[in-house]
Amino acid sequence: MTRGGSKSRPQEPERKCIATGESQPKAGLIRFVVGPDGMVVPDLLDKLPGRGIYVAANRAAIATAIKKGLFSRAARQQVTVPDGLLDLLEKGYANRVVHLIAMARKAGQAVAGYEKVKDWLSKDQAKVLIQATDGSDRQKSKLRPPRERDRYINCLTGDELGLAFGRENVIHGALAAGGLASRVVEEAKKLTAIRALDSGGDKGHRKGTKTR
Repeated sequence: MTRGGSKSRPQEPERKCIATGESQPKAGLIRFVVGPDGMVVPDLLDKLPGRGIYVAANRAAIATAIKKGLFSRAARQQVTVPDGLLDLLEKGYANRVVHLIAMARKAGQAVAGYEKVKDWLSKDQAKVLIQATDGSDRQKSKLRPPRERDRYINCLTGDELGLAFGRENVIHGALAAGGLASRVVEEAKKLTAIRALDSGGDKGHRKGTKTR
């Protein structure tokens, strides 16, 4: 999703992933809590009450936590992991990214369409380039993202990006500088990691999710 990789914020609190055993900034982790019924619940907004259980935001780590019963171990009690947790997370983060882009659009901080995006890029008004996974590679290669880190997002399909802009299908989008852009980038990183590591290829758009 990014050029040059991600850059951690030095003062951000760190938490340990129950699957890898490694500590890292919370931005790269997914927080879970255990509900009153003993069900594991993903806390995508990081607001749910209760003791947090953290897993690195990628399919491999989450799959390991499920397979090895690490949620129960971390919670120190027997818990239930919902069926299709990975798909639930993927859908949840896709909705989050779409929602945040839509907010940016309504605030005048996002545009869609090849010509508008090209214009923003030429004027250095676009701080983040967004392109659909199922768009033409040849067409997408005509637009280059800004050179700074975390300036390229490629984790949504054209239909999903269309939802963000109130259209049927969108291939090219751009975000202006601001807090919303930073939030979109952060959530898109998680969605990219969850989708990109699906080796089964059961969803066509995942094959197109890559790092540029």
